[in-house]
Amino acid sequence: MEINLISDTVTKPSAEMLQAMFNAKVGDDVFKQDPTVNDFESKVANLFGMEAALFFPSGTMANQTAIKLNTNPGDQIICDKWSHIHLYEAGGASFNSGVNFNLLDGHRGMITAEQVKNGINDPEFYHAPLSKMVGIENTTNKGGGACYDIETLQEIKQVCVDHNLKYHLDGARLWNALIAKKQHPKQFGALFDTISVCFSKGLGAPIGSVLLSDAETMKKALRIRKIFGGNLRQSGYLAAAGIYALQNNINRLEEDHRRAKELGAILQKLSWVAKVEQVETNIIIFSVQPSIEDKEVIEKLAQKGIAISLMAKGTLRMVTHLDYKEVMHTYVLETLEKMAF
Repeated sequence: MEINLISDTVTKPSAEMLQAMFNAKVGDDVFKQDPTVNDFESKVANLFGMEAALFFPSGTMANQTAIKLNTNPGDQIICDKWSHIHLYEAGGASFNSGVNFNLLDGHRGMITAEQVKNGINDPEFYHAPLSKMVGIENTTNKGGGACYDIETLQEIKQVCVDHNLKYHLDGARLWNALIAKKQHPKQFGALFDTISVCFSKGLGAPIGSVLLSDAETMKKALRIRKIFGGNLRQSGYLAAAGIYALQNNINRLEEDHRRAKELGAILQKLSWVAKVEQVETNIIIFSVQPSIEDKEVIEKLAQKGIAISLMAKGTLRMVTHLDYKEVMHTYVLETLEKMAF
């Protein structure tokens, strides 16, 4: 039995999703003539109560487009030091948009309104970059799937309004936050200037993210997507997977969260585990005792057919997903309980 807990990006389309893709009506999306893509974008925009949406090949490209839309070269983005747009997008913000970051020391990847307010540069002090955008990641990847309270996001929004800052949400795993916190997409649509949401993680589609904003901003996004090489032709086959995911794979995220919490509970009982971060969604972050090498744990689990990842030195990660079934879960729990060093 091969069990992959490296990420929720490893899932493959189900037979039902593949059938939906096979049956898709398609056209040329570069001319905005693909009916399935148009339907998909409309569905996502309506779900968030926003005016328009645009389908992207990846979440990184969607985020990079948002940065380009919300900033000018020389500007500064305020975000947590663990933000994906800073750590895991290959320096794209500087390469594509010529901006830099004011990195805040938040809690598990989450920042507060007070931190944002204190991080804003005086716009009259021309020696410093002009603070222009606040970036939020929800759930936080490196923070172990932690979720923001909506009240905190509302407080940060007010700071953005008061200081004329754009407000972007990297919602790669927002679906997990919505389920865990019992929130609604329209709550987020009412707050943010731009939102990116991913369909190839928790929702199990093979590819794709969607960027949302007002109609005028998304008209500009269409040009930036072209510049970045993100235009696709008969992409309705891919959008059909997104539509299927929207209709079938959101509520089932509760199963991933339950299994993740059960894995976290087992790890907390093991003598060779030093610390387990609080598990809120589908990501489990843990560290082992100083006498044990990270690679020892990874190799021993690999021998049992279980793959996990190294998040950073001293930090290991497991991620549950829709291809991680109950029979696999039982096996992993039993294997962890029996492991010794």
